[in-house]
Amino acid sequence: MAIPNKIKMTASAFDDWVQLPENADKRLEFVAGEIIDVPSNPYVSKIAGLILTFINIYLFKNDIGHVTGEAGGYMVAGERYAPDVAFISYEKQAELTKQGYNPNPPDLAISIAKSHLSKLSIKLGNYLAVGTMVWIVRPEKQSIEVYQPATPTKVYRAKDSIKLDNVLPDFELKLSDVFKDVTPEEKSQ
Repeated sequence: MAIPNKIKMTASAFDDWVQLPENADKRLEFVAGEIIDVPSNPYVSKIAGLILTFINIYLFKNDIGHVTGEAGGYMVAGERYAPDVAFISYEKQAELTKQGYNPNPPDLAISIAKSHLSKLSIKLGNYLAVGTMVWIVRPEKQSIEVYQPATPTKVYRAKDSIKLDNVLPDFELKLSDVFKDVTPEEKSQ
């Protein structure tokens, strides 16, 4: 079944529709009443995989929650989002759901910027409204924008490290480790 083009539906109808067998391999979001097909590409998946790996290494030593990849979806302010990487603490949710979208929003949602990022401002606003920290990763600029509720936005560059003491205590991510394979052409963009 094709994705309904600009057809408004309820979140409940989306939850039923997304469970159809023909939608099993699709990465879909429900944003502002519309279904969004969220394609990826190998490069975006690689960057997300690196970040997910560093968070997983941290969690092996500090077992405080779950990390999910691009196939993990979350309910956020009545909508359905599929961040490239997300973290949710055991304190918020001891076990992840095994079907559909996770009922609780993540503590941290990470999106790798793609040229087609539609509805980004809506998603960002909804994430912040429910208390989720958001990273927008921009590989072409070798930067990560960090958004937190009631906090000024911070932009980290390739030489910087991000510390997340309020979400992942003592976790540190060196951006040079994430962007180590960015080609000279990509660095100049």
